[in-house]
Amino acid sequence: MMKKLTAIMFALLLASPVLAEQVDKTLDAAPDGQVDVSNIAGSVTVRGWSRSQVEVTGTLGKNVEELIFERDADKITIKVKVPKKGGRGIDSDLHISVPQNCSIDVGAVSADIDVADVKGEQRLHTVSGDVKTESAGEDVMAESVSGDVEVSGDNKDGETDASTVSGDVTLFRVAGTVSAQSVSGDVIIDEGSFSRADLSTVNGELIFQSTLRKGGKLSAETVNGDVDVQFVGDVAAKIDVSTFNGRIRNCFGPEAERTSKYTPGWGLSFTEGDGDGRVDISTMNGEVNLCRK
Repeated sequence: MMKKLTAIMFALLLASPVLAEQVDKTLDAAPDGQVDVSNIAGSVTVRGWSRSQVEVTGTLGKNVEELIFERDADKITIKVKVPKKGGRGIDSDLHISVPQNCSIDVGAVSADIDVADVKGEQRLHTVSGDVKTESAGEDVMAESVSGDVEVSGDNKDGETDASTVSGDVTLFRVAGTVSAQSVSGDVIIDEGSFSRADLSTVNGELIFQSTLRKGGKLSAETVNGDVDVQFVGDVAAKIDVSTFNGRIRNCFGPEAERTSKYTPGWGLSFTEGDGDGRVDISTMNGEVNLCRK
């Protein structure tokens, strides 16, 4: 009887699920150092704080081999190590606190990335997941293959590069220079101020409701979608607008003209102010609205 009970208890132990491992680790860090993070699946949340430490909390998937958490000079590495074949049970949710002024590089495959209160340079990239972050004037590169990308700023100048293949790109109160691209999704730029802005999508709308600075350049191009450009404040630029299949509405005065008697298409070229800037807008299948907000 005792042997049978022992066998039953052993079988139950084998059948019971392995619980995810809890993580709670801390390392001293340089206040303006580098933090690199790699997590294959799950989520990565990064928050800046006033301490000269890096803290990692959260859970590791049941099949994760280990969490690498180490410092080499001013660089800290955080990596979720998984079996070479991957598989199930590797989803890990990391909550990371870093010094506010540090730079970060976060890489993921199937995970969302969420960053706030980090003032250093940022490189954020995931294959399948959303990327959400804040800009404080330093350069930001945020990209996804399948997911939305969102960057919020405080109107401090920096260089922002945001892109996705399938998803929307939204930039709010970002300033300086910007490059924003999507293949299948909308690109939205709101309440920014730019010396240069390059916006493009293949299937989606482009919306620009921001300031173009003196001598600034704006390029907005889509294949299938409308383009809505509303300048905040005065604009001084040479402006060229074209669409193959769609109308052009212009609040600055000059009217669009047919580009050919025999094929569809509208074009518009004029100079606003002293013309020291440059604006190029085009769409194949969609309408263009050009105005002052």
